[in-house]
Amino acid sequence: MFQTFKATTTPDTGAPRLAALRALLRERGLDGFLVPRADAHQGEYVIGRDQRLAWLTGFTGSAGFCIALAEVAGVFIDGRYRLQVRDQVDQTAFTPVNWPETKPGDWLQEQLSAGGVVGYDPWLHTKDEIETLEKSLGNSGISLRQCTNLVDEIWQDQPGPPSDLMVPYPTELAGKGHSQKQLELGETLSKKGHNAAVLTQLDSIAWLLNTRGTDLGQTPVALAFAIAMADGTVRLFLDAAKMDANLREHLGNSVEASSTDQFGPALDTLEGVVAVDPKTAPIWVGNRLSAAGVETADSPDPTALPKACKNAAEIAGTTEAHLRDGAAVAEFLAWLDAQGSTPGLSEIDVVKRLETFRNATGELRNISFDTICGSGPNGAIVHYRVTEDTNRQIESGDVLLVDSGAQYLDGTTDITRTMAIGTPAPEAVYAFTLVLKGMIAISRQRFPKGLTGRDLDPLARAALWRAGLDFNHGTGHGVGVYLSVHEGPQRLSRLSDVPLRAGMILSNEPGYYREGAFGIRLENLIIVESAPDIAGADNREMLQFRTLTWAPLDRRMIDITLLSTGEQDWLNNYHDQVVEKISPRCTPETQNWLVQACAPM
Repeated sequence: MFQTFKATTTPDTGAPRLAALRALLRERGLDGFLVPRADAHQGEYVIGRDQRLAWLTGFTGSAGFCIALAEVAGVFIDGRYRLQVRDQVDQTAFTPVNWPETKPGDWLQEQLSAGGVVGYDPWLHTKDEIETLEKSLGNSGISLRQCTNLVDEIWQDQPGPPSDLMVPYPTELAGKGHSQKQLELGETLSKKGHNAAVLTQLDSIAWLLNTRGTDLGQTPVALAFAIAMADGTVRLFLDAAKMDANLREHLGNSVEASSTDQFGPALDTLEGVVAVDPKTAPIWVGNRLSAAGVETADSPDPTALPKACKNAAEIAGTTEAHLRDGAAVAEFLAWLDAQGSTPGLSEIDVVKRLETFRNATGELRNISFDTICGSGPNGAIVHYRVTEDTNRQIESGDVLLVDSGAQYLDGTTDITRTMAIGTPAPEAVYAFTLVLKGMIAISRQRFPKGLTGRDLDPLARAALWRAGLDFNHGTGHGVGVYLSVHEGPQRLSRLSDVPLRAGMILSNEPGYYREGAFGIRLENLIIVESAPDIAGADNREMLQFRTLTWAPLDRRMIDITLLSTGEQDWLNNYHDQVVEKISPRCTPETQNWLVQACAPM
């Protein structure tokens, strides 16, 4: 099994750990300390030694932070984690804070008086983040101070870093050799007047150099930093234990590999203008360059857009991966349906069985994230992760939400299906159908080139809004190819300002969550492509989405009277294609089940 079910923290240890941190604050003359979820690479997933927020507070969500002060410690969480934080955090020691509704600067001004000093580790925060916080503090007299990481100093059994190898990724799957990528990146830097760019995001380095790793488990990358030069060469910095002869041969003469401790000294030697992403690079990088007298320019990670716009080989690979995964999911759904209305299963049973079907493909490298399997009220916890402590028996009448994904060498998948166990409640059917209308609206939409995810996000919510409902997460995130299941900069979100481009892969996952009752989410992955011209139109350049994910949607949860003719046609056509594309890859028993599960409505 790739997924484990033991809780990663012990909630009753939060108070003594917080007390130890506060003792250190007094010793260092600080009034507070910032504890982020992030590591030095600002990724969503972090290794064990970087899980400082979870170790201190008990909160294991993928986004959030803590501000620990002498008298109060706020755990800032967004709408996805409002329920989860209540279960995981000792609220006699920590105070949940709704974020971003409550800004950290405003909260600090309420809690601290003028002269207060809050420390932070410059390796774990970006320039944009710190400047935004400092600006919000204004003339309050509260200041921020860089310091060593205080959590690390009190975490006596902090795990060590992984030492697994960085490995080559096949050029035939990448679609382009790393030397060509490096030269193209160098040309981009030269056109901007930049002599070099500092790369700190792990998937950026993996994509550029056609490498992968196992340091983050479910995200196949290796811990490293890099400096890309305008002449097309790259300096790579990683633990020496991660390099072997195979990797050195793959990298060739255009990549100079050094140990991680040489990263700082290498920054000191750079000349000309060096590009640093203020949204993703640790503020430490800019500090080091400035101290060495190196001129810097705030500039987005130059690999972000090329990585997001998949080439033909990547698209072909991930298309195949999704067909393979769709067959595994169909086998799972058929098995689940065969258990009946009183299945006698727990959430962990379901997670294990789904992984078994994926593993049976013979191609599974890992799951792409811990499977979210929430039955009944657990489904209303947006990023619920079942543990041995929370494991719930699935009962007749439950709504079961399963959000899962896989890492195959040729692609990364992410799919959510919500199923009825027995006869679903009318209110669940109603909400499911509204969510389905939102997913269909995105799937069918043509749109002019230049629109962003922010422009399209309302389409997924319109039916819910008309009913006075909504969901507290974005409609979709970017997805890599055998890389991060949550990839930027593309998103379907009211926060997104990046124009969508052909080749970008996104999730399409509206939802609805009723606390204490059920959760509903439907998710397919879609890819942006050029839309064909329409006769008689002015032929403005248009884009559209092509669906990558193929698996049945539970017909028992759909009120067909709420769907328009166009929506019904889309649904029936989608199910026809599920049978056509997936059935030949399934067992005879599942083939028979698919015919019934995908029958026209």
